Amino acid sequence: MNIKNTVTLSERYMRYAEQMVEDGQFPSVEKVVEAGLEELMRADELTPEQSASFAAMGDEIRRRMTTQPEEFLPWDGKAMAERVKTKLDEKYKPRR
Repeated sequence: MNIKNTVTLSERYMRYAEQMVEDGQFPSVEKVVEAGLEELMRADELTPEQSASFAAMGDEIRRRMTTQPEEFLPWDGKAMAERVKTKLDEKYKPRR
């Protein structure tokens, strides 16, 4: 079902849309606008792979939220910093 509406376009957009019609890419300016809206709608949709990834991340976050404190991994900031520094030193040591 089509709904009649009036849309005001800037001169720049109107010239571009009219050029697309003149070039035969679209039958009318209306169809150019519809194609643009369709593209925006498509960009908002997730692929099945993206949806599955987000669902899996949500599941993992919910699982981790139920982790009891005694199950937490111990944190030693000094030891972690030392491991990072060692790795960076190895990666960026001067070559002779």
